[in-house]
Amino acid sequence: MIEAAEFVEAARARGFDWYAGVPCSFLTPFINYVLQDESLHYVSAANEGDAVALIAGVALGGGAKRRGIAMMQNSGLGNAVSPLTSLTWTFRLPQLLIVTWRGQPGVADEPQHALMGPITPQMLDTMEIPWELFPTESDAIGPALDRATEYMDRTGRPYALVMQKGSVAPYQLKKTGLSGVRVAAQPAAVARFEGERVSRHEALERVIAGTPKDSTVVLASTGFCGRELYAIDDRENQLYLVGSMGCVTPMALGLALSRPDLTVVALDGDGAALMRMGAFATLGAYGPSNLLHLLLDNGAHESTGGQATVSRGVDFASIASACGYALALDGDDIGVIDRLFEAKAPEGARFARLSINTGTPADLPRPKITPEDVRARLQRHIGER
Repeated sequence: MIEAAEFVEAARARGFDWYAGVPCSFLTPFINYVLQDESLHYVSAANEGDAVALIAGVALGGGAKRRGIAMMQNSGLGNAVSPLTSLTWTFRLPQLLIVTWRGQPGVADEPQHALMGPITPQMLDTMEIPWELFPTESDAIGPALDRATEYMDRTGRPYALVMQKGSVAPYQLKKTGLSGVRVAAQPAAVARFEGERVSRHEALERVIAGTPKDSTVVLASTGFCGRELYAIDDRENQLYLVGSMGCVTPMALGLALSRPDLTVVALDGDGAALMRMGAFATLGAYGPSNLLHLLLDNGAHESTGGQATVSRGVDFASIASACGYALALDGDDIGVIDRLFEAKAPEGARFARLSINTGTPADLPRPKITPEDVRARLQRHIGER
């Protein structure tokens, strides 16, 4: 058994100062220590996949100089499969995973862990994530972290430490609340604007006009949103998700928090937003003023054949307001985009939903630049300031 401080301080010495996750009783002393150190950054995620995507955003902004750890119970690996297989692996965005081993064979546990416990190692192996047991002796901490960072730096991919019961000595939580959470005095009033709906193409042209390359990063959701942005103008300050549906917002949050010198725009779609609506609460709580969330809502899963979503019955702007965003706009007037970019809102993330028409150019290309190359190009562009 080790003390929480021993691991956290050894990790800090190797550049790990960002943490995100969902608690597990095995992780309690570890999380309690991190929460009470104001020089460390901890984000309480709505689910484990969001935590992985958020730490991927931190990695995007900082490379080896800014490292992050995603923490979860092994049952949460199910929530994290998509970003681990189609975001971190595909773009080569490394992070350290701390995964607890509930239901470990031979260790009595609750019935809900009876299946996940035995298959946890196989799940990590199947996702091509090398792993080892979380260190339980003080002199094993440094070597374990060195193995992890060497692999992460060499491959650009995650490495996991699997934590057994009783690995870390108890550590009392002496503070209440979460650092970095913004609590608004009252929800932002939703501003609504009527107009004539435009196409996605027209909306993205307006986005490009409002996002200068020298100070802005644009992360585009998977599907036609990213493909059409690429077709209009493939700029070095843009990144196109090719999977991990719904992960663009937590990823943008990680980048915006770790790089306050940049304005980060998350281009979202209605289907993707519906998939991970818990992210609204996280962005509302933690989102900084350099984070802009623009949802282009055409009411359809257009890239898969145009099947309808349920977005026409969802008031996304009111949800954003209730979750704590500093600004919430809604409408079908393209001027909503300009208002989002130009608003001088109080501290906090800004949100706008723009209702758009369906329809996509018949010859819409797929990006010819690979995910690895688009990530590397963006990192070169923003540097490690």
